[in-house]
Amino acid sequence: MVTSEFKLPDVGEGLTEAEIVEWHVAVGDVIKVNDPVCDIETAKSVVELPSPYAGVVQELLVEVGTEVQVGTPIIRIGDSVEASAAPAEASAAPAEASAPSPEASAPSPEASAPSPEASAPLSEASVPSSETAAPEPETEQPLTLVGYGSKEDAVVRRTRTVSAPAAAAGTGVLAKPTARKLARDLGVDLATVTPERDDGVITTADLEALANAPAPSRESAAPVGGERREPIKGLRKQMGQAMVDSAFTLPHVTVWTTVDVTRTSELVAGLKVNRDFAEIRVSPLLIVAKATLLAMRRTPIINTWWDEAAQEIVFKDYVNLGIAAATPRGLQVPNMKGADRMSLVELGAAINELTATARTGKTPPADQTGGTFTITNIGPFGIDGGAPIINPGESAILSVGAIKRQPWVVGEGDDEHIVPRDVCTLALSFDHRHIDGEAGSRFLADVARVVSDPATGLLF
Repeated sequence: MVTSEFKLPDVGEGLTEAEIVEWHVAVGDVIKVNDPVCDIETAKSVVELPSPYAGVVQELLVEVGTEVQVGTPIIRIGDSVEASAAPAEASAAPAEASAPSPEASAPSPEASAPSPEASAPLSEASVPSSETAAPEPETEQPLTLVGYGSKEDAVVRRTRTVSAPAAAAGTGVLAKPTARKLARDLGVDLATVTPERDDGVITTADLEALANAPAPSRESAAPVGGERREPIKGLRKQMGQAMVDSAFTLPHVTVWTTVDVTRTSELVAGLKVNRDFAEIRVSPLLIVAKATLLAMRRTPIINTWWDEAAQEIVFKDYVNLGIAAATPRGLQVPNMKGADRMSLVELGAAINELTATARTGKTPPADQTGGTFTITNIGPFGIDGGAPIINPGESAILSVGAIKRQPWVVGEGDDEHIVPRDVCTLALSFDHRHIDGEAGSRFLADVARVVSDPATGLLF
């Protein structure tokens, strides 16, 4: 029998280790090239690994929750069903039998099939037939992270994942990989969680809702005054180190301004009913992002980087705009490549896609590198403002506070009067080694000018 070991690959950017989050296959499963076998969490994101081999799963070499180095074998795949079935046959024989009879050498249907109580029902498509039990050997293919097959294939694979492997683990529940990881961190039994989705899949939102439930409903989950420890690893470890490196190597300076953004609010309301934005979730963040890109035209040094090793200031003629996103695993800063060349519609669509992917924790590593400027939107948390830490490899970061209805003085001279307006605080932190106060203040003033009156962006 020919067997192949699939070793943990470097999925990008020179990563050296990863944690197995969830297996999508079990011993005895027949798989094809590019079928997803597991989810791994790197220091950047959660990635689904496809198999470079076709055949039968012989052994899962790494347990869920284990962190392994790149190059470590994680699964063994063979070209025969019989080899993987042998251990099951041996275990099915009566322990006290010294010489197994023909009946004992092969498990009975009752012994080999999980009971309804122990397993979710297998669909017809998920039961290997005689045609799929011994597939023709396929040649090894290069590893690819895309092209896992048709939507119908994906349904069959997910059915198998839920039935046999989940039953073996004693769970039998449908859950996103990120939800399973969060459940382990919180010490929550997924069988006790009620999903909100119609398809019965448990998401991180379900777990967050449970964690945020009033204390009386959680009294049995943890004693008063207890504590819980989480290992510092993966994305959170990488984020922590990056923030320390930035805070103690870059001389941060922060300036801020509070501005009337009522006209931006009015523009957002108009775009929401514009047919060009029918498929796009429009928010004030879109206008702030566009204002940022316009302001960079007048103060390009904001989009530079201090190269300490080369003792050079690197001027970039492109803008890879990052949007900081909070995820269950920590802060991610995916960026939109070439954002300065996007139309408002394209920018809105890119922000939607970027933030939606980030919330799942599955932003590809390539989308988290190469950023040139970052926006962190703390407004949704009700925070007025803050002094953000610059993302490594960049020279400035813009913080956007909450938009609140406040009294505001308008008019001039005898026409001055107070009216309620939408007000927001913007703060800019920048590297004071090469960006002086004049440049940083001018840039922030230009951003404020555009969000105060979006029509002025036509002058930039």
